[in-house]
Amino acid sequence: MFFYAAKLIWFLMQPSAALLIALAGGLLAIAFGSLKIGTFLVVLATIGLLLAGFSPLGPALLLPLEERFQRAEPVGPVTGIIVLGGGIDQHVGEVRQIVELSDAGDRMTEAVALAQRFPEARVVFSGGSAEIVSDGYTEGAAARRFFRAMGLDDSRVTIEEVSRNTAENARFTAAMVDATPGETWLLVTSAFHMPRAMGSFRAAGWSPMPWPTDYRTRGAMDLYRPILRPSHGLTLVDLAAKEWIGLVAYRMTGRTDTLYPAPDAGAGS
Repeated sequence: MFFYAAKLIWFLMQPSAALLIALAGGLLAIAFGSLKIGTFLVVLATIGLLLAGFSPLGPALLLPLEERFQRAEPVGPVTGIIVLGGGIDQHVGEVRQIVELSDAGDRMTEAVALAQRFPEARVVFSGGSAEIVSDGYTEGAAARRFFRAMGLDDSRVTIEEVSRNTAENARFTAAMVDATPGETWLLVTSAFHMPRAMGSFRAAGWSPMPWPTDYRTRGAMDLYRPILRPSHGLTLVDLAAKEWIGLVAYRMTGRTDTLYPAPDAGAGS
């Protein structure tokens, strides 16, 4: 139930959609004679779209998420590398009969780089289908083809392709891997997604080492620069809003250990 409710609520709450709905509602209100309400909605939506599209609002919301967890060099051997889904567009890939990486494809390429750097480490991919109505295509199946194409032997790769969200990534992967104390596991996901991912894994009883990738900001310099492509600005605001709302929802439902997970010096086992 949580999965379906989250999808519906996010569809209505994502800033770009909410602002466009407000704009359309305002225009309809004006058309039907509600001038005061309609004008208010149109002005509100216009200001919101301009701020989200051109101002550094998106970077300001993303930066605390991306800076929360930093990479730390592992001490000793690396047992495994966990890469979370979200980096593959399995729908386009299946139709085109290729492996198509999404805008979060750094998750996949970084996992391959780590697998080459630590040749004894296992690679565990976690990701099924996040669609409300599944078409039968899973990221896990596409990930297996990707890792084969990158030269990784099947014996090194474990695929978890049932999970539909981050909380399920954590629970199902923890149950599948059954890591023992003292092992070092690296968790690869987008930097802005790392706080929610780490909170979810800790709630599942596991604390891997964060290995963030797929950064969307350059750092503090982005706070002082206007955005010249409004579609990019809206995308950043939507990404940030999804993570902040997700952190609140996950904490309220016990899917993370804290509201705003922080680095843990003892992470890794």
